[in-house]
Formats: sequence, C-alpha cells, structure tokens
Amino acid sequence: MKRQVTLTNAAIDEAALVAQRAMSRGMGAAVYFVGVVRGTEQGQDIGAIEYEAFEEMVQHQFEWIFQEIERRWPVEGVRLVHRTGPVKVNEPSLWVEVVAPHRGEAFAACQYLIDEMKRVVPIWKKPVR
Repeated sequence: MKRQVTLTNAAIDEAALVAQRAMSRGMGAAVYFVGVVRGTEQGQDIGAIEYEAFEEMVQHQFEWIFQEIERRWPVEGVRLVHRTGPVKVNEPSLWVEVVAPHRGEAFAACQYLIDEMKRVVPIWKKPVR
C-alpha cells in the first residue's frame, strides 16, 4: 500500500492534491475527506486553531494505523496532509485520500484512519480567540 503523510504550515491546496491522484486500473474508488476549522470550540467563538505536532511520533503512529488498514482492507494508497501552526476558521486543517477497489472499502478505511488519528496521533490543537 502506498502511504504518504505530510505535515505542513502551508495552506492545503485541495485541487492540486486531487490532480496528483494516482491509481491503478483495478481501483474503482477514491474517497476524499477535508476537515475544516469550525468557528466555535467548546461553545466559544474562535478565529483559528493552532496545531502542534510531535513529527517523529506522528510518522510512527501513522505507520501503525496504515499497517492495520492494510490488514483490514484492500487499499492501494493513502495520502494525508495535516496543517500545523495557525489555521483560520473555514480553512482546511486536514485532507485525506483513500484509494481502494470499491467505495465501501475506501469509506471504511478513511473513517478508521481519521478515528485512529484522533485517538493516537500526537497532534494537538489550541483554539485562538
């Protein structure tokens, strides 16, 4: 399974990422997810979220998640981009692509990836008011 994790303080260019998609002839699904900063956090209005990551451990934890995805579903590739630093309201903080033979597998793997990322990957967020 192809794997790519990018941590960046640059804006996420969704169109460029989609244009870079690569998949073999046997794949029939490319699922994309974009996580966008909401204007409220814990009931309070905010202007941004500041993301901080322990990069070495981030890579390690994603490898563990990718191994489990590979074990459960016939996924050909996963690409993930997560912002660091300040991300303003309505801007993407996370972009994920999962390529698989069928939509059910792609959706399930994407959901699992995001749920596990939230649970075990050391990326912290702090609201900016």
